[in-house]
Amino acid sequence: MTVWEAIRTRRMVRRFDTTRPLEPVHLERILDAGRHAGSSKNLQRWDFVVIEDRELLGRLAGVGPYAGHLAGATVAVALVTPDPMADGQPMSVMWDLGLAAGNMMLVAWELGIGSCPATVYDQALARSLLGYPADHHCEYLLSFGYPADPADLTRPPKAGGRRSLAEVVHRGRW
Repeated sequence: MTVWEAIRTRRMVRRFDTTRPLEPVHLERILDAGRHAGSSKNLQRWDFVVIEDRELLGRLAGVGPYAGHLAGATVAVALVTPDPMADGQPMSVMWDLGLAAGNMMLVAWELGIGSCPATVYDQALARSLLGYPADHHCEYLLSFGYPADPADLTRPPKAGGRRSLAEVVHRGRW
């Protein structure tokens, strides 16, 4: 699969085969893809917390209104950074997280593994469950697993799901 094919065909997967653990080599590659993401000034201000415990995955589903898919994931990865709202902390850390998350999700797709991001709304719950330091922040968790429905890997995009290139590109000025 080329990078372009991965970008064009990747779909959000929210239902996973809970009987099939991720192959360790696949999980390692996903994590390494995140580690290899570019980052502002090469500061690499991220840590990845890997969650495989079923009970903990179920409890993490409570961190936000759209985080339910974490309960059925095979693995979740919490993306932890210094608190981006702290004094003197540049917001570029959020850009860096997006690059790391994108890398992980594209490599997972290449391996036949589905994924979906979840935004953390309840920071206190996430911190209590994951135990990261008080001066750190977890804005996103990524769920991973082999799709419950293998057809998710070949599902075509929804018609009209993306604005046309002509609608989003402005040349020179708006």
